[in-house]
Amino acid sequence: MMTTNQQLELGFNGTQTRIFGRRRETRMARAQWWFAKMRAAVENAWQEQVAPRPEQGWLPGTTRPLKA
Repeated sequence: MMTTNQQLELGFNGTQTRIFGRRRETRMARAQWWFAKMRAAVENAWQEQVAPRPEQGWLPGTTRPLKA
């Protein structure tokens, strides 16, 4: 008999499969680690601002006509 706090999972062959406590704990730990990394990546993406590329300026009187 299942309580309301458990989830029913069915396999492909119609038999019920069970997730054991230890396996579920490691899966949850991996998920928590991954989501923490993704949150940190998003947070750092907004903090790291790259300086804009320098603009090339022209000095007056330095241009020469091109010879073809």
